[in-house]
Amino acid sequence: MTQETVSLGEFTFECGESIPDLEIAYETYGEFTGDNAVLVCHALTGSQHVAGSRRRADTAGQAHAWWDDIVGPGKAVDTTEYYVICANIPGSCYGSSGPASTNPETGEPWGTDFPAVTVADWTRAQRRLLNELGVPHLHAVVGGSVGGMNVLDWAKRHPDHADRVIVIAAAARLDPQCLALDAIARRSITTDPNWNGGDYYGDDHPTEGLSLARQIGHVMYLSKSSMEDKFGRRSAGMDAGRDAFPTDPAAGFFPYREVESYLDYQGEKFAERFDANSYLYLTRAMDNYDLASGYEDDADALAAYDGEALLLSFTGDWHFTVAQSERLAEAFRATDARTAHHVVDSDHGHDAFLVEPDRVGPPLADFLDSGVAGKAVSDTAADEDAGDEFAPVHTSLFSD
Repeated sequence: MTQETVSLGEFTFECGESIPDLEIAYETYGEFTGDNAVLVCHALTGSQHVAGSRRRADTAGQAHAWWDDIVGPGKAVDTTEYYVICANIPGSCYGSSGPASTNPETGEPWGTDFPAVTVADWTRAQRRLLNELGVPHLHAVVGGSVGGMNVLDWAKRHPDHADRVIVIAAAARLDPQCLALDAIARRSITTDPNWNGGDYYGDDHPTEGLSLARQIGHVMYLSKSSMEDKFGRRSAGMDAGRDAFPTDPAAGFFPYREVESYLDYQGEKFAERFDANSYLYLTRAMDNYDLASGYEDDADALAAYDGEALLLSFTGDWHFTVAQSERLAEAFRATDARTAHHVVDSDHGHDAFLVEPDRVGPPLADFLDSGVAGKAVSDTAADEDAGDEFAPVHTSLFSD
């Protein structure tokens, strides 16, 4: 594994603003042989540290080796076979340029003076990074959640730069319900007195607001059934409620439930490792993304892509639904791209792509190796009747 930060020089963002030097933190795994490069696009609060058991001081939680069960020697994305690259996206806070990094003109953190970032900016930065690494072409681009949007943007902007794209638990755009929840999450940050208009570096950070934002996110990532299984309506204790909410006069009477305790813990741990301004910037980028922007529709946006596509979705995911993945599959098929949509029957919700490697890994590995011709993405009823272990897979999920 190689850990590096590279300076890409002056970078003009899609919003029209520039910074004199864009720095991108990245990691690589395996050896490059000329045709075996796989770019992994991380999710909203992930990092370049996609795999590896060595704990690092600057990452924790989901950002620490966040796909270690998928990426590595002998795993689904086999680093003895593939040269894997994962880059921290611009606007984040794990080594790449973002609000928490230093503005060279002032010597102070950029804060909200950092330019607005978009998914397109992530793609352009990744392309420039690959140029620096001497990687002209990719065997595959793979990513989950907003990382899947990043993958879609690769197919749209660089249609001849990747043989295969793998879009996991993602969609062409967010629906209004998710937009609304993201808006509430951002307001929980910007109404925290410690946010101070984004100028909080060196002072008290808006940890309460960021913690609440993360709690809203966690509710989005879980399904009803997974929350029922994890927590039910169980109480964590009456005294715990009084301690957790000392300003709430009813807290000592009503139970402090396990689900509340879980959310408080997750929010607290997240606020220790992530930057509040970065959360604002990255959720805006995700909310703004629309695959069809500048085109007639999604299929038109993907019309130039001539590789193969795999869509993975999860039945318990209401953040990015199976139906949304199927619409993406239909858009790829409309361009005559060889396409498969693999639906995983899961109760884990949106987090399934992170916590169910035994279900994500096999179709992912098979598609990397054989494309849609592989057994994991076979489209024939005969294969399903023969006991294909990776069912259900469909050429068209809702076809007659």
